[in-house]
Amino acid sequence: MHFTGTVWRPPYEAWSALLQVTAGCTHNKCKFCTLYSDVPQFKMSPISEIEEDLRELYAFAPDTTRLFLTGANPFVLSTERLKEIARLAKQYLQRMTSIGCFARVTDITPKSIDELKELRAVGYNRITIGVETGDDPALDFMSKGYHAADITAQCRKLDYANIEYNFFYLTGISGFGKGIEGAEKTAEIFNCLSPKIVGASMLTVYKNSALYNEICLGNWKEETEREKLSEMRTLIEKLEIRTHFAALGASNMFMLHGGLPSDKEKLIAEIDGILENYSEEEMRAYRVNLKHL
Repeated sequence: MHFTGTVWRPPYEAWSALLQVTAGCTHNKCKFCTLYSDVPQFKMSPISEIEEDLRELYAFAPDTTRLFLTGANPFVLSTERLKEIARLAKQYLQRMTSIGCFARVTDITPKSIDELKELRAVGYNRITIGVETGDDPALDFMSKGYHAADITAQCRKLDYANIEYNFFYLTGISGFGKGIEGAEKTAEIFNCLSPKIVGASMLTVYKNSALYNEICLGNWKEETEREKLSEMRTLIEKLEIRTHFAALGASNMFMLHGGLPSDKEKLIAEIDGILENYSEEEMRAYRVNLKHL
């Protein structure tokens, strides 16, 4: 199999077969992100390479039903390219029923609703979008390249096309003293949409990030660990949609997950228990000793 750099996938894609179709990120400007620092330039895999990997997948996992395309944002590929990959995958993995991948909000923008329906028809479903937040000042400062209104507009296109999607929320992205407000703004956006999963990761600042330089220059201050937890609590409290909340990645010292709204009180109680029983120093020690996500 051809894989370039560190391979990332959401926790809930653990049972999916992985196929590289892109490497790196087309945007590569988010100040907090170091995930693709080992792949400085975005590249598309040649179709011949993809077919070679599909043959290998068939040899080892012929009964694959779910395929996850690796790379920071494979959904940036043209509709025709994505359809070509789906057709090729189906030739080898005949039991395959769905294809997932990471996507940026801006990857959806150039695709019409009719094109998205075509992608749904060939299997694309349950894509994961790193929206991070619905807080425009935070999106601007972190150079995300879109605003909260864009999240709403583009994800509604996915709703019309019947493509299910999951969100990643980055707890701590709004900065010191602004976490609660950021969570409230995000919940307002999410409540207008229909993410199947809201995944939460806690911001961890690494020295090779642009955000670390901003901190050193005094332009931004990180939230405390307790503030991040309170922010996550606020997001859960304010969400009114039916979804699954999951804080399961390594950036979270404590693993939390449950259905909303049914498990809302349970999740809030778990966070309250953490805040009551763990000090800032204990939680900060986890953060600074987290060498890799």
